[in-house]
Amino acid sequence: MRQLSLKGGGEFTSAAYTSGLVSSQANRIRRTISMRILLADDHGMVRETISAYLTTEGRAAVVAVSDYFEAMKALEQKGTFDLVLLDFSMPGMNGLQGLTDALAKYPEQPIAIVSGTAPNKVAQEALDAGAIGFLPKTMGAKSLVNAVRFMIAGESFVPPSVMAGGEAAEETAFTKQFSQREKEVLTGLCKGHSNKEIARDLDLQEVTIKLHVRTLCKKLNAKNRTQAALIAKEAGFE
Repeated sequence: MRQLSLKGGGEFTSAAYTSGLVSSQANRIRRTISMRILLADDHGMVRETISAYLTTEGRAAVVAVSDYFEAMKALEQKGTFDLVLLDFSMPGMNGLQGLTDALAKYPEQPIAIVSGTAPNKVAQEALDAGAIGFLPKTMGAKSLVNAVRFMIAGESFVPPSVMAGGEAAEETAFTKQFSQREKEVLTGLCKGHSNKEIARDLDLQEVTIKLHVRTLCKKLNAKNRTQAALIAKEAGFE
């Protein structure tokens, strides 16, 4: 099993997918029209969003559960999946111990780790422990689907930017109250971007951005998006 990377260490994007990969391999992956995936994540919005990406963009059949124990029950009752995606920090996972235990019980099952908070070094540790890949929750819909297809095709995948990146800066008390996606949306607000622009940058639907903005305003006790951005800037958020 070899790890795929993109020239120049760039992000895994749909453009790179169509232009930078060996054509025969890309054609093989494009022919994948149906995938059976088990997704385990305790964050409801993240779980629903990723499930929607894989269902609509990847035409996948997704079984979504909220913790590690439900994931193991699904594996026991529903058999082998094309791919299992386990959240690194969900209940019952215990970091990479959950991955190790799952692979010991189901050695033929391809399993990848999904995370929005784990340090970059966890990606390599996950591969060393037997994971077929590591997916940051910051990936856009098309990038996520392409990465999933690579892993189902038998290739391991970690974004080059994750493997090459250093340790993430320690979070402040202010940033800890937000999910990774909320921080990305808040960054857009601080830059003065519209919902449409933020949606385009994050490869999301505009209605999804509106929901995140509403949540951010509630968490920041802000009356509107402009006040939310001002509060964030005063707190040192960039």
